[in-house]
Amino acid sequence: MKAEEFSKRSRRAMSWFIAFLFVTVFIPRLIFLFQKPKDIEFSRTEKTQIQTATIGFKKARKQKTFRKSSKKAKRFTRPERRFDPNNYAPSDWMKLGLSQKQADVIIRFGKGGFYSHEDLRKVFVISDELFELIKDSISYPERKISLTEPVEKSRTYENSTLIDLNTANEEDLTSIRGIGPFFAKQILKRREQLGGYHDKKQLLEVWKFDQEKLDQIEKYIEIKSSGLKQIQLNQVELEQLKQHPYIDWNLANSILKMRNQRGGKFQSIEEIRESKLMTPEIFQKLKPYLSL
Repeated sequence: MKAEEFSKRSRRAMSWFIAFLFVTVFIPRLIFLFQKPKDIEFSRTEKTQIQTATIGFKKARKQKTFRKSSKKAKRFTRPERRFDPNNYAPSDWMKLGLSQKQADVIIRFGKGGFYSHEDLRKVFVISDELFELIKDSISYPERKISLTEPVEKSRTYENSTLIDLNTANEEDLTSIRGIGPFFAKQILKRREQLGGYHDKKQLLEVWKFDQEKLDQIEKYIEIKSSGLKQIQLNQVELEQLKQHPYIDWNLANSILKMRNQRGGKFQSIEEIRESKLMTPEIFQKLKPYLSL
């Protein structure tokens, strides 16, 4: 009998306990769930502060996104004002987005002066993208008659044999109608930089040498490829490779990294075309100077 009374008393206590939990725990939650939220009232000052903070946050996020996208898309920078390329220092060219090596190439090309877009376009490190960006900001000086290139006298002599550009000396070159001491020196200087000529059109890379001048002397010159100085891709080091006029530091570094990835040896010259920095134009100009 006592066990039965205890059992009834236990069940009753348990029922009261469950009812207590329901009232104290679940009912308030149900009320909160179905209760319509009250609008929070802010003062005018608080509203102004919230609006200001929201606008500032959106503006900061927009600027951050813009900077990221601009950093990816923008490679070159437009000049802040009109400029004379003859007065630009390497640091000025680097501000436009060129590397130190590329800026140095422009300075070397510019020793004879820039007087037109045609002159500037002869500098191979100035890409179409950069030229389009800066061409309207360039101011060229007037071209002056060079005292180093004497006016041609009534020279009647014409060469009976063709002059090989890869073996000619200054005297040989000045014997050609239309070539004086100035151009002779410039042609020899460019030949030394390149390691020899493989195409007559490379004379257009010579300072102040234009298509009219090439047409004038073309019938007097020839090129023998045997005179080219070869770059051995499987042995050349970075410092030597980057010295070639058609190769800057970045491209030289890319080529040597590719060589290391292939176990330190290229199987074919064509493999260097896989470099993202190697354009078809550069490869065609550079190929005659390459060997394994």
